[in-house]
Amino acid sequence: MSMNGGVEVKRLFIGAGCNRIVNNVSWGACDLVAFGAQNAVAIFCPKTAQILTTLPGHKASVNCTQWLPSNKFSFKAKQLERHYLLSGDADGVIILWELCLLDRKWRYVLQVPQSHKKGVTCITGIMVSETEAIFASTSSDCTIHVWEVLFPSTTGGDCKLLCLESLFVGLKPMVALSLAELPGNTGHLVLAMGGLDNKIHLYCGERTGKFLHACELKGHTDWIRSLDFSLPICTKDEAKSILLVSSSQDKGIRIWKLALRSSLGSTQGAYRSEEISLASYIEGPMFVAGPSSYQISLESLLIGHEDWVYSVEWQPPLTASVEGIDYHQPQSILSASMDKTMMVWQPERTSGIWMNVVTVGELSHCALGFYGGHWSPNGDSILAHGYGGSFHLWKNVGVNLDNWQPQKVPSGHFAAVADVAWARSGEYILSVSHDQTSRIFASWKNEASSDGDSWHEIARPQVHGHDINCVTIIRGKGNHRFVSGADEKVARVFEAPFSFLKTLNHATSQSSSFSEDIQVDVQILGANMSALGLSQKPIYLQATHETPYRSGNDGLDSLETIPDAVPAVLTEPPIEDQLAWHTLWPESHKLYGHGNELFSLCCDHEGKLVASSCKAQSAMVAEIWLWQVGSWKAVGHMQSHSLTVTQMEFSHDDNMLLAVSRDRQFSVFTIKRTGNNEVSYQLVARQEAHKRIIWSCSWNPHGHEFATGSRDKTVKIWAVDKGSSVRQLLTLPQFNSSVTALSWFGFGRQGNDGFLAVGMESGLIELWSLSVKRTDDGSIAAAGVATASVVQLDPFMCHVSAVNRLAWKNTKREDSRSMQLASCGADHSVRVFEINVV
Repeated sequence: MSMNGGVEVKRLFIGAGCNRIVNNVSWGACDLVAFGAQNAVAIFCPKTAQILTTLPGHKASVNCTQWLPSNKFSFKAKQLERHYLLSGDADGVIILWELCLLDRKWRYVLQVPQSHKKGVTCITGIMVSETEAIFASTSSDCTIHVWEVLFPSTTGGDCKLLCLESLFVGLKPMVALSLAELPGNTGHLVLAMGGLDNKIHLYCGERTGKFLHACELKGHTDWIRSLDFSLPICTKDEAKSILLVSSSQDKGIRIWKLALRSSLGSTQGAYRSEEISLASYIEGPMFVAGPSSYQISLESLLIGHEDWVYSVEWQPPLTASVEGIDYHQPQSILSASMDKTMMVWQPERTSGIWMNVVTVGELSHCALGFYGGHWSPNGDSILAHGYGGSFHLWKNVGVNLDNWQPQKVPSGHFAAVADVAWARSGEYILSVSHDQTSRIFASWKNEASSDGDSWHEIARPQVHGHDINCVTIIRGKGNHRFVSGADEKVARVFEAPFSFLKTLNHATSQSSSFSEDIQVDVQILGANMSALGLSQKPIYLQATHETPYRSGNDGLDSLETIPDAVPAVLTEPPIEDQLAWHTLWPESHKLYGHGNELFSLCCDHEGKLVASSCKAQSAMVAEIWLWQVGSWKAVGHMQSHSLTVTQMEFSHDDNMLLAVSRDRQFSVFTIKRTGNNEVSYQLVARQEAHKRIIWSCSWNPHGHEFATGSRDKTVKIWAVDKGSSVRQLLTLPQFNSSVTALSWFGFGRQGNDGFLAVGMESGLIELWSLSVKRTDDGSIAAAGVATASVVQLDPFMCHVSAVNRLAWKNTKREDSRSMQLASCGADHSVRVFEINVV
């Protein structure tokens, strides 16, 4: 196959969880959701439940995001061609991004020059015109910055940024902000802030800057967590008041009214003649802004949540049909709480008393609670993000009556993803992470989507009590099985239950060749979590009609009982509740032997042997164990290295095992299987190959050549000769960053041409073509290997932190010009790329 042609790389899938922090999520007027996933800003489309891209630029974890215009200003944003996004991170840096709606292209615009000394905790912004916005940011450094940003009127123009004010708020930081224009068209702004002193502080200023402390509102008895101004409420075509909603760790929500009391030149009597309402008896402070004075009163106190209320948000205004008024502000508030619920509050029609009219989420066992809730721009959907890095979306599908139904959302790990592997026939990928879960992602075929198949998480086979470091899928015949290794001394073997096999059939919409004969033998429907979250017990098919009995003191008497799993065959991609409890696989064996935490695993191509290694600082502990698949007996202890073996791989014919280590050496062992299931092995080569740790290795899938990649930023290609001696063929040109992952893909059986995927600590991925020159007897010619850099993947496609593993999908068709590459990384994400050779 000619390698000279162009190569096209397409992003098929990104799976990532949401950083577990308040203010992390923002739903924009463009109907896209932004959130922080480790150091990346991820963008997802709620309609397709797919993450579209991740924006690289932050060097620290992303704490908060804010669209300009946000969902609140979607009624103003119908004509906008460009939307902007602000993101703030744990180092205090704020970045402005631009999205051009026509070609869906993103652009890094600028970093806000005066960064905070500590992490940014909240960003709020309002559009004052189509080309001007004002935003404010607060940080743990107890400062608040207010900025004016002027957007260009033409594509690609410069944004102009002007600092209006920097406020120091004393020793107790503010964690919640909201900005609004004061009613009465005076050109004055009001900035509300709240935080650790339990009070809400109002500052007023003009668009030119200088914000002065106007007053403070007391009432909450714990930290203020969220603030949101409504748009002005119009009465008789005049905007006379705005409402501010606040929520706190005291579990309460308060609605405050800021009413225009008088403007200079108007008569004082006009105010007096208004009807005296109950609210006017609980009048709060007054403040003056320019020519107008404003009266604040407590409008309502909403009690209903049973835990901290992390967010409150007014329903976005709807475009009004009345001439002269361009919007209508609905009297509707969404709140999200650590009590695992979101509530919608509205005033009752007759009495005007605010009531909770919708509650969602209370049935979920999974989330420890919600960190925030957001409205869709048109108000028909609500989105929460939870403790497990998960999203939860409900849509009102009712016609006359409200009927809020859960919807599909993207999902993924919420900590570094350590390893990823393809199913032996490529139907799914399995990833494991330091978030203590293993997850299966697959392309779901039978969806009626216009853009072909879309990828979703379809199972969570292992939910564990330790960080999981490595995984290998057992190849060969029989049921789907995998072995995983965590921060413990045992490796654990899992086998697919009946419910998963049926679900996989729905996902791939085919009766897979193996499925029917396997399903006859599989007697296990699913698995239950144990009290300590370590072992997963099987649920048998014939036992499902009996009542599940659990002894009262199963492990622990705790208040949080673990719900019984109800494994079911899924006919559409599952939502978080189903994934968290009902898609576990039963654990079939434990492999005891290592002296330290497991670090790496691999399986041979026949599915007969598994090799494992653990963290080590001595030659005794660093030995590689060989396990026989099926009997799960230890059949070998292979000694060679003195420090942790970081990766291992069997050669294509299973005759050799390659291992690389922190001790900067690689080892090659020959493996021979004797007739009575015994295994003999011999160390045939060991060599110091790099100047620093060797992180990764990969065999040529059709030959005895292999690649090693190291922290010294180099990749070297080696060949094992007939006499089992190893010689170096070449070194690729030095990379800009440590090489942390390698995977070799071979075209055709000759094993001469292939691609080497190289993943780096910077998160970037490159593809290199490798062409092995052989003589007639199959040995490598003097010329060795020809290499060329084929493509450097676009940084907007790549990871933003270290790539931990790369894996090519096994293709049946040797002449295929289309390949799939899976990757996982420290940025909490799992990715799948399609590479087409044009």
